[in-house]
Amino acid sequence: MHPAPSLIAFTVLSGIGFGLLAFLGLGLVTPTGWAALFWFGLGYGLALAGLAASSFHLGHPERALKAFSQWRTSWLSREAVLSVATLLFMAPHAAALTFLDTPAEGFGLLGAFFGLLTILATAMIYAQLKTVPRWHHWSTPAVFLLAGLTGAALITGIVALAQLLLAWLALALVAHWVLGDLRFHAAGSTTETATGLGAQGAVRLLEPPHSGRNYLMREMVHVVARRHALKLRVIAILCATIAPALLLLVQPMLTPVILAALALHVIGMIAARWLFFAEAEHVVGLYYGRD
Repeated sequence: MHPAPSLIAFTVLSGIGFGLLAFLGLGLVTPTGWAALFWFGLGYGLALAGLAASSFHLGHPERALKAFSQWRTSWLSREAVLSVATLLFMAPHAAALTFLDTPAEGFGLLGAFFGLLTILATAMIYAQLKTVPRWHHWSTPAVFLLAGLTGAALITGIVALAQLLLAWLALALVAHWVLGDLRFHAAGSTTETATGLGAQGAVRLLEPPHSGRNYLMREMVHVVARRHALKLRVIAILCATIAPALLLLVQPMLTPVILAALALHVIGMIAARWLFFAEAEHVVGLYYGRD
């Protein structure tokens, strides 16, 4: 599928933002006063920046409020509702730490719970799609959740937890790539099943369905060369997990080192998320001769 920059920014930034808010709500970081204002402002800012970026991918951004109306059936709508719930429940906890120097633990725990559910809902927008076999797999929510939590651990400087999460994230990324490469074939989708003409024998494309490019070809049929995908996978795994882990081993308590590890992690996750979209094979591509 087409790796839109708005979707990459949305999934990376909002994941770290809601992960950070979850850390604050769980009490893994308990700043007070101006420090609390900074940390909660950072969490809210990243979450809202990611959500704002997602609106650029809508055909009609002015209708974004309608996303809240379909929560019974749509993971996109559930994500919108859960994100608002996170921000609302986290607000009393943030205010208590900022102005009273004491946590509102009940609100914090609820905010953390809804924050983690928001990341999961974001992942399920993609994992629910049977038409994209690479995404329709347990590794998709695993990568999204671990990426959000890893970014939060790095940004807060919880080194021991960050090292553990970096290792888990590396395993999840490799599993997503290796198992994902097998998913389309395992799903059994072919030109014959797509057209319903399998009973007549082998099916081949005689003429393209359209004389020019259209929305489906632009958004759903994106091809990335295997050699380029391999290079980007190496860059993603090195920057997102291995290099930050090595930096934290050398000088774990220095702020510049933590910031460098965080920057490398974000760069690696941008590369990984670009691949997440670019390598996704939608079954509609079978109508356009993509086998």
